[in-house]
Amino acid sequence: MATIMTVTNQKGGVGKTTTAAALLYALYERGQRVLGVDLDPQGSLSFSLGLDTENCATVYDLFKDRVTVDEAITNSHGIDLLPANILLSAAELEFNRTGREFMLRNKLMGVAERYDYVIIDTPPALNVLTVNAYVASDTLVIPMVPEILSLLGVAQIKETIDTVQSCYNPKLRVLGILLNKYNARLTLNREVSEMADQIAKQLKTSVFKSVIRSSIAVAEAPAHGESVLSYAPNSKPADDFQHLTSEITSLLQERQGTR
Repeated sequence: MATIMTVTNQKGGVGKTTTAAALLYALYERGQRVLGVDLDPQGSLSFSLGLDTENCATVYDLFKDRVTVDEAITNSHGIDLLPANILLSAAELEFNRTGREFMLRNKLMGVAERYDYVIIDTPPALNVLTVNAYVASDTLVIPMVPEILSLLGVAQIKETIDTVQSCYNPKLRVLGILLNKYNARLTLNREVSEMADQIAKQLKTSVFKSVIRSSIAVAEAPAHGESVLSYAPNSKPADDFQHLTSEITSLLQERQGTR
């Protein structure tokens, strides 16, 4: 059965999609069977992996029971993906029936055994889509940029995590906080890193040892429909994401070994 991992932060611009795309590509390169799930109505993960979401079935169609999960899964660069587009922005109003928190989990149950990893990209909000991701997931990765406002966003996630753990998914855990767009030479970056350690303790987790350095390649890659690992494999962020992938797989193996 797949390990289901959500990349999440209610603040935009912290690198959620970049992280999700990089993890998918890095794991795929290593021979793992991967499925990406785009839960952001902006469709950023779908776009970043080169999909035209106006001409394919999406997560919205899946939630509306217009298609099966097999019909909704598409492939790009060898990576399976459940794509999204702007229609998903109606989720909060349209999906108001009892049990709506379990829509994604129920859909994934039929295909999870085919994959080693399912990586979910979430919108910059704590809404029904984000809750669906948390309910379906085993673990969370929380990217943040070394800024005070980004740090506050991480702190506000705790209430949602606590609610999901107590009401819907007691096995949910935070695997770690990821420092993105990091420059160790800047004093503010170092100060925020120290504060991130404190918040990580509140979430019963830690800050990943791997940090992601800034590079223009990160901004350029989505325009080419690629992750930064395939677009600029020799760039600093690509190297950082490879280290992060190794750290994540190692942490997951340790966790499974202690069960």
